[in-house]
Amino acid sequence: MATLEGCHCQGAGGQSNNNSILYNILKNDSLTTTEEPTSQPQHTQQHQELKVSSCSSSSRFELRQQQACSCGSSLRRGSLRSPQVTCKAASAVLMKTLRFVKNVPCFRELPEDDQLLLVRNGWVPLLVLGLAQDRVDFETTETAEPSMLQRILTGGCVSQGSLMDRQVEPEQSAGTPGVSLADIQGIKAFLKKCWGLDISTKEYAYLKGAVLFNSDLPGLCYLNYIQSLRREAHQALNEYVKLIHRDDATRFAKLLIALAMLRAISPPVVAQLFFKPIIGAVNMEEVLLEMFYGK
Repeated sequence: MATLEGCHCQGAGGQSNNNSILYNILKNDSLTTTEEPTSQPQHTQQHQELKVSSCSSSSRFELRQQQACSCGSSLRRGSLRSPQVTCKAASAVLMKTLRFVKNVPCFRELPEDDQLLLVRNGWVPLLVLGLAQDRVDFETTETAEPSMLQRILTGGCVSQGSLMDRQVEPEQSAGTPGVSLADIQGIKAFLKKCWGLDISTKEYAYLKGAVLFNSDLPGLCYLNYIQSLRREAHQALNEYVKLIHRDDATRFAKLLIALAMLRAISPPVVAQLFFKPIIGAVNMEEVLLEMFYGK
């Protein structure tokens, strides 16, 4: 494993710079327009902070909408209408996503423990971003909730008088098919958000960089380095948006809102919805290790 001293993604004193490997690996050579300077007048920075703050409130509202539904969707469950087609598409996106991660030089420079931690905690948001980028849409059908009698029969015999004490959670019951409709709506809301913004290939790359280098994870060996890479991905995204979308002063904030929606998507839900129908109840960490490291 190469040492971090051999990677030029950090500038002097541990600060990121626009000539880093991460910045250039994500930057498309076709972008020939002169970039705007990264330094902004103070009043512009304050204006942008106000917009981000305002959009953060909007983000929290969207998340509340996606998590709380008056129709009781959190109790209703659903599954893929065409599992073979959708699961195959999701598997292809996962392969493409892991290839993207392995091709980021700064990621390869990290210790294996940090690599593993980032992949384990980032594969779901990276996958869902990939589904949005590849326009993978899917239809679901509502599944019937098992009755108490079915739960008792599939869970084994119980003694008389214990029925009132027996609480079977939907996720814990082997006879309960599908996932919560509220979780499905959350994934669909994120996809719809991305498609509504018409996110470009470069913007998706910067978003993936920001998601991959998650410095909020406990146990990272090179925490400061990963923080700098995350800041760099945000900076590159902001500069690109200012350069290409000059007439949309709120686009950067809208992309941050999309990232906030992405963090609300549950890994067990994604695994059960997109992979369990074809590979069964398999530990996804083992699948990731086999796909990523060939172990």
